[in-house]
Amino acid sequence: MNRTYDYIIVGAGSAGCILAHRLTEGGKYSVLLLEAGGTDDSLRFKVPIGYVYTYYDRRSNWMYSLQPERELNNRTLYCPRGKVQGGSGSINALIYVRGQRSDFDDWAAQGNTGWAFEDVLPYYKRLESHPLGNTEYHRADGRVRITQMKSAAHPICAAFLDACEQLGYPLNDDFNGATLEGAGIYDINTRDGLRDSSSRAYLEPALDRTQLTVEHHCLVDRVLLNDQRKATGVSYRCNGERRQCNAAKEVILSAGAVDTPKLLQLSGVGDRALLHRQGVTVTHHLPAVGRNLQDHTCVSYLYRANRRTLNDEFGSWVGKARAGLQYLLMRNGPLSLSVNQAGGFLRSDASQANPNMQLYFNPLSYEIPKDGSQALRPAGHSGFLLAVSPCRPTSRGTVEIASRHADDAPLIRPNYLTTGKDVDEAVEASRLVRKIMASEPLKAITVEETKPGNRVRSDAQMLQYYREEAGSIYHLCGSCAMGQDPSTSVVSNRLKVHGIDNLRVVDASIFPNVTSGNINAPTMMVAEKGAAMILEDAGQW
Repeated sequence: MNRTYDYIIVGAGSAGCILAHRLTEGGKYSVLLLEAGGTDDSLRFKVPIGYVYTYYDRRSNWMYSLQPERELNNRTLYCPRGKVQGGSGSINALIYVRGQRSDFDDWAAQGNTGWAFEDVLPYYKRLESHPLGNTEYHRADGRVRITQMKSAAHPICAAFLDACEQLGYPLNDDFNGATLEGAGIYDINTRDGLRDSSSRAYLEPALDRTQLTVEHHCLVDRVLLNDQRKATGVSYRCNGERRQCNAAKEVILSAGAVDTPKLLQLSGVGDRALLHRQGVTVTHHLPAVGRNLQDHTCVSYLYRANRRTLNDEFGSWVGKARAGLQYLLMRNGPLSLSVNQAGGFLRSDASQANPNMQLYFNPLSYEIPKDGSQALRPAGHSGFLLAVSPCRPTSRGTVEIASRHADDAPLIRPNYLTTGKDVDEAVEASRLVRKIMASEPLKAITVEETKPGNRVRSDAQMLQYYREEAGSIYHLCGSCAMGQDPSTSVVSNRLKVHGIDNLRVVDASIFPNVTSGNINAPTMMVAEKGAAMILEDAGQW
């Protein structure tokens, strides 16, 4: 016999965990939360630096590959996605950045009433427990603990900050405060030296509630729709067993920017031509499903240093043992942090209305091996890297089912560098790196640029280097965009799927445009705001 719940949430990721907590905390509604992966009990999910071990781990990572990217020399790029409780928020590098005011004002300007920065700020504040306490921009009693790395960042990060200051860039002590602009040390979401994902902060406290049911290793392959285009439940496989459950109120998709559009398409909701091509019966022609995909690209410049860096810690057994002991005894040290420590949001030139480049200064130089042997391979010498990522790319891509079978990975095409603006910014990004590296504070600690080195000097060479080496920084979003027009968007400003009753999307796929910076914090904000909307529509807010 089919079970019935008030709400069914597909995906226990950064958004789904928050929804499960909020929808059950009042004690009124029953919720089924379905997760394709397992639990996040292992230490590799709890220790902040543990993400280096989940980067190529199929047990907790979908390990998708992008389709060959024409403008990046037809390379097939890697695309990790969380397949575990907590989703990508359980395997990411922990940087907590909201984005800038204009990102969200742009959402509202596209017709999404209620999504301007002043509208979303209360939900950012609601989710966080910030060391600065209750201020205009922060709150002290939210569920996710925010840690400022500035007191623990590697000493070599000071050279980067000095360089930026000498070049006239502002220093920023709080990227999540009044402004995003400037150079500084990043915040991360950790509590007492452990990753504070939405799984730990929201879902774990709710697991004992009788109205919440969580099932793992469950792959949902279809949203059930009746003849009135109303979502009534889901069909899925759980540990090899075929199951079906009903939703009395709503089905909520929180499977992420790749798997949410995939599930809609498998359910017959999407572009008619694509569905016919893959043998899927069309339930509702909604052409924007899987379109508007956006992502940040990033390219790294690597350097040999004349002083010790994290390469010296992580490159030897003695250093690893010392860091491990420090973490076990005091819950601090390099294992408690992200390797992305310093950075910032700068303008590539004075003509830019807003910061258009994000920088990552890592006190570690490494390359990610393409053979999947390990996530990070520190260089065999003291070193660091400076990476750069344009904040608001204008290229748009697609997510499409490859077949009508849920087990088959979708076709993911971000279409990087397919606009003139993005090509220009690829060059501007490299110019910015070289400008900062030419400053006296960084010249003083640098022996040589090990990659790309002297072979890259001109604008043409910088662009070619970008095409050869840039990759995704794993901020995929926008593939079920929010908007008013069903021909160009998938959900309304209430996150309801156009043309279908009782079906919502609450995850990063609803972003109309990518935000400036890392997207885990915006995704959690969307979940907090989405939960409030759902409860309001149910008469309980």
